[in-house]
Formats: sequence, C-alpha cells, structure tokens
Amino acid sequence: MQDSAEPPAKALRTPRAAGAAGILSALLLGGAMILVRRAIPERPLEVTAYLADVASRDALRQALILLPFGGVFFLWFMGALRDSIGAREDRFFATVFLGAGLLYVAMLFVFGATASAFVVTIDAMKGSIPPAELLHYGRHLTITLLTEYAPRMAGVFTLTATTIVARLGLFPRWLVVAGYVVGLVQMLIVSRMAWSEIVFPAWVMVVGLVLLILPADRIDAPNMPKR
Repeated sequence: MQDSAEPPAKALRTPRAAGAAGILSALLLGGAMILVRRAIPERPLEVTAYLADVASRDALRQALILLPFGGVFFLWFMGALRDSIGAREDRFFATVFLGAGLLYVAMLFVFGATASAFVVTIDAMKGSIPPAELLHYGRHLTITLLTEYAPRMAGVFTLTATTIVARLGLFPRWLVVAGYVVGLVQMLIVSRMAWSEIVFPAWVMVVGLVLLILPADRIDAPNMPKR
C-alpha cells in the first residue's frame, strides 16, 4: 500500500518545485538584465562620460551578484520541469531541451565573467583615461553575449519546451501560443529590439505561476488530451 501511495506524493512535489524555481529564476534573471541595460549603454559613449557614471557601474555589479543565483534556479526549474514530464518525453526534443537550457546558463555565466572583467579593468585604470577602443570592445562584447547568443539558446529552449508540453496537453492553449511567440522573438528579433531579452524571464515566470496554480493531477496525467 505504501508503494502505491508514493508516486502521487512525488507528483505533488515536482510541479510546485518547478514553479517556485521558475519564479525565483525569472525575478533574478530579469532583475539582472534590467540592471545590465541600465549600466551598459546600447550606443557608444565618450570615455570620460562613462567613467563619470559611477552609478551605472554599481548597477552592473549588482546584476553580476544576482546572475549566478538566477542561473542556478533556472537549472532547478529545468530539471523539475523535465521530471514532471517523466517517461513521456520524446528523446529528440528532450535532448534539444536539455542542451539549450544548459547552453543558456553557460552563456549567462560567460556574460557575467566578461562583464565583471570589464568593470574591474575600468576600475583598475583610475587616474588615467583608458583607450576608447577598450571601452567600446568591452561594451560590445557584453551586449552581444546578452542580446545575441544567450537569447538564441533561450529561444531554442522555449520552442522545444513548448512543443513538448503542447504534445502532452499539459498547459493551456494560450500559454502554448505565448511560448511559440516568445521563442520566435528570442530567435529572430531580439538583437534588433532593445529590452526584448526580458521577454524570456517573463515567460519563465508565467510558466512557474501556472505550475503552482494547476492541480498536480493535471500535470501528472499520462494521457491528458490536448486542449
């Protein structure tokens, strides 16, 4: 009797773990992205003007504190979401889902290390004006990682995750449609529209809220018909 009661107990825990992790990850990553946008201008600035803007560099340091924790919670969200799918997942989509999620976190950490090195280098040159080329290189590298490479992996993750849950009928249709829209935005237009990278953490937060709200048997049902 104890063995038969164990699977429902696990079903009650995993979706809510995924939901809580998704909300925390979305808050931390979204906050970090907003601070980065405030700290690193989209267009080049004069070297003296950037050096005088101490508040922007302080905002970037705060973003770099939030970023690793956001990545960790995203890994938890990804693992818990995959566990809630269980044996029903398709191997092809599961491989792309897992690979894209891991690469997304890796890109975020590379971005964090690059931005940290950029700030430390600028601070170490106090009393002297660094070359304009150094400033432009660091600005372009950090912005490119944030708006070109990481969002593409986020787009692949969103599209594959949405395809999996759509085939299993786990989420409402409006969330499936929203997932495809977010994935296409991250894949196609994120580098041409400022602040559009924030769409991905917003989607993660919505998914986390849905996982918390939906009853456990709704997510754990093996043959739930598509809506």
